[in-house]
Amino acid sequence: MARILVVEDEPDLAFGLEDDLKTEGYEVEIVRDGVTASRRARTEAWDPILLDIMLPGRDGFEICRDLRRAEVRTPVIMLTAKTQEAEKVLGLELGADDYITKPFSPRELRARIKAALRRSSAQIPEVYRFGDIEVDFTRAELRRSGAPVEVTSLEFRLMSAFIRNRGRVLSRDQLLEAAWGRDTFVTDRVVDHHIVNLRRKIEARPEEPRYLISVRGMGYRFDG
Repeated sequence: MARILVVEDEPDLAFGLEDDLKTEGYEVEIVRDGVTASRRARTEAWDPILLDIMLPGRDGFEICRDLRRAEVRTPVIMLTAKTQEAEKVLGLELGADDYITKPFSPRELRARIKAALRRSSAQIPEVYRFGDIEVDFTRAELRRSGAPVEVTSLEFRLMSAFIRNRGRVLSRDQLLEAAWGRDTFVTDRVVDHHIVNLRRKIEARPEEPRYLISVRGMGYRFDG
């Protein structure tokens, strides 16, 4: 399930977007000010971000610029009431992937979201390599120095979630949803146990991990 951060300060529009996108099966969170949006966009894993330009606290241009400077690769679709070409060009130059001008139809927005998700998915190669490790998504296989490594389906789903969110901190709750699914009761210690097992299979020195990094009080980050 794709997670969408909607940054929109108009309550009626925000509610309408949330209702429509949840009906489409997306997980949606609404943020209504620029300061909170900037923080949440950098510390959580999102699939696309729908970003209004005119916001209290910080505007969408500032947020988009700072995300790209921080090397956050999440697709950004800007929501703008501005029709001037210069404003649209500025958004794209600052790193936005697309823009849609208000008022817009829900059907058009859904199509743009799906296109952004397809482009983002295409950026992940079928075989992802780091160090002496290969993660083959087409074969659901992990290899080390060319030799297959036995991994469980849970471990492979965890590895996939880390790769798709490389450089981002993933909380235990996010890892639970990615590997076990929603509404599954699993303790944090179970997540940690699987991370330890995964480290043994991909790290040269599991006790001093280079790729699966613990971020105290927050979760784990994949630097691969």
